[in-house]
Amino acid sequence: MSNQEIARIFAEIADMLEIKGEQVFKIRAYRKAAEAVAAFPEPLSAFAQRDKLTAIPGVGPSIAAKIGELLESGQCAYHQELMAEFSPGLIGLLRVPEVGPRTALLLYQELGIKDVDGLEAAAREQRLRGVRGLGAKTEENILRGIARLRARSGNMPLAVAHPHALQIMAALQATAPIDRIAVAGSIRRMRDLVGDIDILVTSPDPAAVMEAVPRLEMVREVVATGPTKTSAITTQDAEVDVRVLEPESFGAGLQYFTGSQAHSVRLREIAVKRGLKLNEYGVFCASTGERLGGATEEEMYGALGMPLIPPEIRENTGEIELALQGRLPLLVSENDLHGDLHVHTDWSDGRGSIERMAEAALARGYEYLAICDHSQSRAIARGLSPERLQEQRQEIARIQERFPNLRLLAGLECDIRRDGSLDCTDEVLAELDVVVASVHSAFNIGEADMTERVLAAIRSPYVDIIGHPTGRIVGERDPYALDIERVLAEAARLGVAMEINAFPDRLDLKDAHARRAQELGVVLAINTDAHALGHLDLVHYGVATARRGWVAPSSVLNALPLAELLPRLHRERHA
Repeated sequence: MSNQEIARIFAEIADMLEIKGEQVFKIRAYRKAAEAVAAFPEPLSAFAQRDKLTAIPGVGPSIAAKIGELLESGQCAYHQELMAEFSPGLIGLLRVPEVGPRTALLLYQELGIKDVDGLEAAAREQRLRGVRGLGAKTEENILRGIARLRARSGNMPLAVAHPHALQIMAALQATAPIDRIAVAGSIRRMRDLVGDIDILVTSPDPAAVMEAVPRLEMVREVVATGPTKTSAITTQDAEVDVRVLEPESFGAGLQYFTGSQAHSVRLREIAVKRGLKLNEYGVFCASTGERLGGATEEEMYGALGMPLIPPEIRENTGEIELALQGRLPLLVSENDLHGDLHVHTDWSDGRGSIERMAEAALARGYEYLAICDHSQSRAIARGLSPERLQEQRQEIARIQERFPNLRLLAGLECDIRRDGSLDCTDEVLAELDVVVASVHSAFNIGEADMTERVLAAIRSPYVDIIGHPTGRIVGERDPYALDIERVLAEAARLGVAMEINAFPDRLDLKDAHARRAQELGVVLAINTDAHALGHLDLVHYGVATARRGWVAPSSVLNALPLAELLPRLHRERHA
């Protein structure tokens, strides 16, 4: 059982306990366990064998025992016991954005609503507004949430699909003779929502690979199988296609099945004009059938007079024309980043100490790390009062002495209040190295008010970065209403960076907005918003999003070395 599946079960336990009205500390324990397991960098199956589960922050003896149950049998007795108390449809209500555990229980108690279909009918009939605490606006939001749920049916957030694909590939490599293996499709293009999972392999024994797929522990059902392709449904309800290719066609297959469809169609049009035939087996002379390439993607693009086009930008939005002209953009990579400018610690709602986060950053080869815990109004996240912030700055200074090769920047993720004011005085903000300003509440105030709210934060002389600027949660929460063009223009004018939040649930700014930001001259910051040690590794999702937005290293704030970064921060920028 994968870490993500275990995390989902603990999250469901927390939801059901909240529906039952259990004590807050108990609910919080399971939520923290779910977050810790989801963020843990190693498969728990391997970690459990070392009998060190309780060393994971957020995992005590009781949670560790339940992880052991899940790893051994695939089930947890406590989870099953709770599930028996509720209609499966009632738990399904929690998948609807705008419906939390308490609202689900209220709807069940007051209106007998047991599933999403019943909820949709009640909202359309305007019966929800008769329930205490709910009104016409709630009905409207719930109907929008149901529409989003229906729209993403069959699609998985990249945060789920990508690690699931890696898990499947690792399991295949451990059980079948495989020479080469790669994920293709929208996962390889790093789209934020993914349909099915395409895995391509070469093998000396294709039959052995096909026989291995149904035996994988994450495969629930085989849909179809043949000599070189097996389609299956996994325990994550994902459809996965495993194809075995000939070595001389591996590059052709990788190019063909990576897509996008529009990109591939445009390539085939160019091929036809050049007297060539392009397909998943290779590139051929149309008149003679002579094979011109296909073992690598470079051969495929080279036959068309192009360099290799990075997978993330294969969307037919101008990349092919630039490739033909030899003018493909230089895209940012992980190696370009010198640090992370937005991480949390156990001073607020993070699960790692300042020292441990520093060690993890140093292990990544970073030159600097900005500690940006929450500000005081985020009480649920143990936000820092000015007094605690001062204490933390002193702690950072003490820890800095032990890290001569890593600069620790004292920062804050400061809430942008509903009226656009900041959750901290200018006097306090002026003492910090880095200020990330973010919206964490009042998401539904309307486009004009929300835009003015964010613009006010951008105009503060002490704000360096606007965190997760549109507030979206991929597949769960739409961006709040915002005139993004005005926001980006003002950020460009004042030199305030806009964040590409790498946390895979967010990926905010999204790719299209990142591309527009760069066109307008906006500085971007690719940050992880890490709340645990393993979250620093999630930076690759942010880099991928930036690459999809054609972002160059020169547009990225934390691609600057420390000596060039410091003059760009607020005290110097507004001097």
